[in-house]
Amino acid sequence: MHRSAPRLSRLLACAAVPVMLVAVGCSSDSGSESDGKKNEGSSSSGSADTKKPSAPAVEPAKFSDLPDPCASIKKKTIEDLVPEAKKKNGTAGRSNDLSIRGNCSWNGLDDKGVKGSQYRWLDVGFTRFDSDQSLGSGAKRATAEYAKQIAKTKASEGAEKVAAEPGKGIGEEASVITYGLKQTDEDFEYATVVARTGNVVVTLTYNGAGYAGAKTPSKADITKGALKAAKEAVAAVEATAESTATPPAEDKAGDDAKSDAKDDSKASPKAG
Repeated sequence: MHRSAPRLSRLLACAAVPVMLVAVGCSSDSGSESDGKKNEGSSSSGSADTKKPSAPAVEPAKFSDLPDPCASIKKKTIEDLVPEAKKKNGTAGRSNDLSIRGNCSWNGLDDKGVKGSQYRWLDVGFTRFDSDQSLGSGAKRATAEYAKQIAKTKASEGAEKVAAEPGKGIGEEASVITYGLKQTDEDFEYATVVARTGNVVVTLTYNGAGYAGAKTPSKADITKGALKAAKEAVAAVEATAESTATPPAEDKAGDDAKSDAKDDSKASPKAG
């Protein structure tokens, strides 16, 4: 009886061992499954945080302002093209924002008495486009407007013998459209120059007619005058970029250094 008690204790101890092993095994499996779920969660959240690449920024607009349309053409040119102009300084058109859109016109009747009279009219207009992420660069938008103005001019109501050719040496691209038009029982000769420089479109129209028996001006003369004025108008636009440009930092530093050296020379006593 006394010997059976120790033996019984040993049997119970051995019987408990498999139970502990099973418990340990379950604990290990549970941990691996939990780790797997965590890894899946971290992987999915990482892919969700990945951002789509942003669209490339559009090219900045070349011009941020426009010149005064009434001052864009030289006074001497106005005198030559529009003799006896009613307003020498031109008549400015209305605009809500002169940095975006503006125009100016001149007209006059040169009365030659019994030889008749010559009428001339000149108009210049500017349209500037800013760069926009959703609409495109200013230059791209101006290119679309340039084509639109050419098509609009060619489709002028009542226009006869419409012809178009490139306007060489004017801006980045230019076209000159010529046509005849009957107005106030007189034959008018027209020339319209549409030009683009950077993000600005320039539209210039010059026309004339002879009254009281005077001859209608020739197509060649009207075209020549329109091209001359258009070149000056485009040059005025391009000059706005130069007038608003800031000097490079190194140049400014050099100017400051020269100024300091000049002040030092004034302060130092001259050698005897």
